[in-house]
Amino acid sequence: MKVTSVNVKKIEKENSRMKGIASILLDDIIAIHDIRIISGDNGLFVAMPSRKTATGDYRDIVHPISQEGREMIEKAILDEYNKE
Repeated sequence: MKVTSVNVKKIEKENSRMKGIASILLDDIIAIHDIRIISGDNGLFVAMPSRKTATGDYRDIVHPISQEGREMIEKAILDEYNKE
């Protein structure tokens, strides 16, 4: 599986750790929207779409199963973010 398209919208809010929102297309057949680009203590990272549970916790709706998959998605998104 490979990332075939990446769309990034930068967000420039003062004092906000969220720096952008991304959408990706995998193998031209699966779209994932609302991936957040967050500024963390160790640099930028990607947070997958999530929703709030009945207990108040957040749970990912979509997420990569392997570390290799996560790195592939994160690299594609952050490369596009840094181009903008």
